[in-house]
Amino acid sequence: MTPTLDIIWLHNELRVADNPLLHFEKRPEQLLCVYVLDQRWLQAPFPGEASPRIGPARLRFLWQSLMELRGELLRRGSDLLVRIGSPVEEVSTLARQLDARCVRVADQAGADEIADIKALKAELPESVELEVVESGVLIDLESLPFSPEALPSSFSAFRRSVEAHCTLNKPLPAPVTLPSWPEASRGFPALQKVCDITAVWQPDERQGLAYTGGETAGLERLEDYVWERHGPASYKQTRNGLLGSSFSTRLSPWLAHGCISPSQVHQEVKAWEAKHGSGESSYWITFELLWREYFHRAAQLEGAAMFGTRELPKPCAHFNAWREGNTGLPFVDAAMLELRLTGWISNRVRQNVASFLVKDLGVDWRLGAAWFEHCLVDYDVASNWGNWRYIAGVGRDPRQERYFNVLKQAGHYDPKGYYVANWLPELRALPCDLARQQPWRVLPDSFSPPVVEPSAWQRWLVDHTGATHT
Repeated sequence: MTPTLDIIWLHNELRVADNPLLHFEKRPEQLLCVYVLDQRWLQAPFPGEASPRIGPARLRFLWQSLMELRGELLRRGSDLLVRIGSPVEEVSTLARQLDARCVRVADQAGADEIADIKALKAELPESVELEVVESGVLIDLESLPFSPEALPSSFSAFRRSVEAHCTLNKPLPAPVTLPSWPEASRGFPALQKVCDITAVWQPDERQGLAYTGGETAGLERLEDYVWERHGPASYKQTRNGLLGSSFSTRLSPWLAHGCISPSQVHQEVKAWEAKHGSGESSYWITFELLWREYFHRAAQLEGAAMFGTRELPKPCAHFNAWREGNTGLPFVDAAMLELRLTGWISNRVRQNVASFLVKDLGVDWRLGAAWFEHCLVDYDVASNWGNWRYIAGVGRDPRQERYFNVLKQAGHYDPKGYYVANWLPELRALPCDLARQQPWRVLPDSFSPPVVEPSAWQRWLVDHTGATHT
């Protein structure tokens, strides 16, 4: 008799602990875990350019995560098959070749991924069941106090509702053993496509924290931040920092790839609170996890509409200056350089550079979101595009008045100019004050003015210094 075989199609669930895909109501006799690197990620998002949708930072982190996951699966009697191509074609072909009983996949937030799951259902033989399970969420869909279509229009309303009516999920244990591997091709594909992208890129040592993909590194960071550094005691006060490794949890890359889950983070914070006491600061970590939850539910509801039209405009001169870090405004240029050289920037500067691009430079917000998709090691489709829409004042809870006075923000969050001088060494000779944020005013012969100087900056300078500047 042919043994029963299930296929697990992985996306951003690259862990063995708290992974519902690895828990079965009817355990199969054989199991094939497969990850397909979507060939669409290797295509350029901008017309006439070669840079792929997935940049070197994320691809490097992803590959590290996949290699570690394979080791964890091997220790449990299984393995991991990695392919590069069309996910629907690769998974449907495997299901037919192996006469699978079931394909198990986690529910997704991205429009492409949701469409792929629907397309796979149409491609599978009638004998193969497609089982879609929830993974990586704090609150299961059926536990929400409203229907998916009635998702509150604002995060504040969402948070109040779920905090009043919902219990957050507890993480599942890692399986001790898994069903055996079938007679199928094993391992990873030729890495040439991956190597071509990552060969010339290594993260800049100025980033403060070296990101290594995989479940072990993610859990180690969680343990270090919560228990060694006691991050929950001060998170709300330090989260707007710009330099160093501990002003924020910096767990986002592992959360985005599913190397750790939000339930694991929440449980660890609650354990810390049980020992040290709860407070506004420790709660704020859960608050941020709920923001992530809200963006995921909004993305599932809105589908392709979250991206506006799929046709991105051609990059313009202002966009190119912004992404290359050549705007002439140090706070923006330092952030864009850090993003390109490390794959990560703090939430504070993400908001500032996004507002500057959309509100001050007048560039289509979708270009910025697509550039972040290329650069970010912690790219998460729902959080990235949801946050960009939020700053742009479109989509859910639209407000056009969301504006960041970037010069004012620089003066508040980087008053000594340490952050900008860290990434722009030419500023280190200037005084450790606001001069580093506006060097064109201090040394006009050496520094050109920024590409724009909004009137809001001038008003803030008058209020802040009591003097006008020409």
